[in-house]
Amino acid sequence: MADCGEAISANDGTWTNKQQQLLVKDGGASNNQPPSTKFINWQQCLMIALNIFFLIVGQATAVLLGRSYYNHGGNSKWMATSTQTAAFPILLIPYFLLPSSSSKDPSSLSNPQSICTVSFVYIGLGVLVAGDNLMYSVGLLYLSVSTYSLVCATQLAFNAIFSVVINHDKFTALILNSVVVLSLSASLIGINDDSDGPSGVSKAKYIIGFVCALGASALYSLVLSLMQLSFDKVLKKGTFFVVLEMQIYTSAVATCASVVGLFASGEWRTLEGEMNVYDTGKVSYVMTLVWTAVAWQVSSLGGVGLIFVVSSLFANVIATLSLALIPIAAVIVFHDQMNGVKIIALLMALWGFASYMYQNYLDDVEAKKEQAVVDGATDGSSDC
Repeated sequence: MADCGEAISANDGTWTNKQQQLLVKDGGASNNQPPSTKFINWQQCLMIALNIFFLIVGQATAVLLGRSYYNHGGNSKWMATSTQTAAFPILLIPYFLLPSSSSKDPSSLSNPQSICTVSFVYIGLGVLVAGDNLMYSVGLLYLSVSTYSLVCATQLAFNAIFSVVINHDKFTALILNSVVVLSLSASLIGINDDSDGPSGVSKAKYIIGFVCALGASALYSLVLSLMQLSFDKVLKKGTFFVVLEMQIYTSAVATCASVVGLFASGEWRTLEGEMNVYDTGKVSYVMTLVWTAVAWQVSSLGGVGLIFVVSSLFANVIATLSLALIPIAAVIVFHDQMNGVKIIALLMALWGFASYMYQNYLDDVEAKKEQAVVDGATDGSSDC
């Protein structure tokens, strides 16, 4: 994991104000006294580390369980789509356990324009998330876990572009290198004649799965950047309460859209038969769907949390790291084939990740130098 100070610098300094708001809320600092640097670093490192753990473990578990659902007789794309957001009610537990000081600003509730704007943001993002989840489900249905994960690793390249256009993040030579390397990695998978799909998947379906996984990566990156824009321009709150609200409301909208798709497509009629013929039994069928849903929600919470405390680009970097590691787990769990092209693609994905993290390191060194200059100037003014 990168140094936490390095990660914060990737958000162009926007963390400072959020951090101070959190500390003031918790009584860690007053408005007249800046919080101590040591306390800030401890708090931000703990929050980032926790969100990284949620994202990596949740995403890896969800992808493996999702593939297991298909392997053992599951075939409903809309059911697989629904599981990616259906477990959002578990987030109501920390939502209601938060102290009252973390609740919404009452003034925002009395402003009809604010309510309409926030509602539009949640509904719009929720619909986009539902479409993104459907494409991910189709990609996982027609691709092996290792191929699926390596294709999805291109989301970092898409997010680097969206972060520059939408969030005005810096686009340096090292980040450009990440974009190019990850794009080439996906291209290798796409043109690899020996790329394997699940048993019985034709070449045409393999291409459909590849295109859907690639499109889902692009749409996911767009959603992350729009979420960061919403935090900065619309919600304008400095508490983790806002992160929970974002995840709960967008997941609720996405789940409703997925359920509508399930009934509109007619797939709901096949669910009983699917459960009856599931290889490992009815209980295993239900538990696979339940734990897949829980894992996706844990992963999503970690991703949204990283957007809040760092940036959408950093959240996507960590997700890419997880995707780069999933093929190794797939070889162990599902005995996926890892031919030479896949190994090269995996190494290129790790190279792209390392390039971005090194850019974070350089940004942190520069930020520390600038802070030292500011501190020195402040001390000089105090002596006078």
